[in-house]
Amino acid sequence: MKPCFTRVLLATLLAAAACSALAEDLYRWVDEQGKAHYGNTPPLEILHPQQIKFPDATLPDAELPYETRRAKEAFPVTLYVSDNCKGPCQRARDLLNSRGIPFTQKNMVTQEDLDIFRELSGGAFVPVLVVGNNLLKGFLAEQWNNELDIAGYPKTAPYGFRPIAPPQPALPPAQPDSAQTATPPSGLVPAENNKQPD
Repeated sequence: MKPCFTRVLLATLLAAAACSALAEDLYRWVDEQGKAHYGNTPPLEILHPQQIKFPDATLPDAELPYETRRAKEAFPVTLYVSDNCKGPCQRARDLLNSRGIPFTQKNMVTQEDLDIFRELSGGAFVPVLVVGNNLLKGFLAEQWNNELDIAGYPKTAPYGFRPIAPPQPALPPAQPDSAQTATPPSGLVPAENNKQPD
């Protein structure tokens, strides 16, 4: 009985070690010879190591409840946010996560992103929710819930649903000192106090 317990304990410890190794940060850097290296700790002499971010995993479509899969196929959900939108965008994200809605989150980072967004939405207010072909400007929980209900999404998250995290502020890629850095887009306005912009 004791050898069996030891094997189970050893297997548990190995599994925990493997999980913690996967949770560490991963960096990419290029040495003086131009060779790319990957590791969890870049050498100190490397000035601009690139941190590799892995997307947060949501449930694969096959593991989603049937009604959620059908709603997602017919009415995909996209949430448009920006770095300067704190409260309203977080409340919007919380609502979608509390209902277990799989959604794509688009963070307006570049001027090109903003131009495309303005053409789509007709304005510069975030958050904006797109459910299928319907566009909802500003965060109004009742309006958003009604639209999601009509699309057939569940009212509560399924067991095991992993919420989608807010986007991290975008960092420009490391460039030589002589290169100009991209400027973040201007003109996005958070729709405060749950008011829908005109």
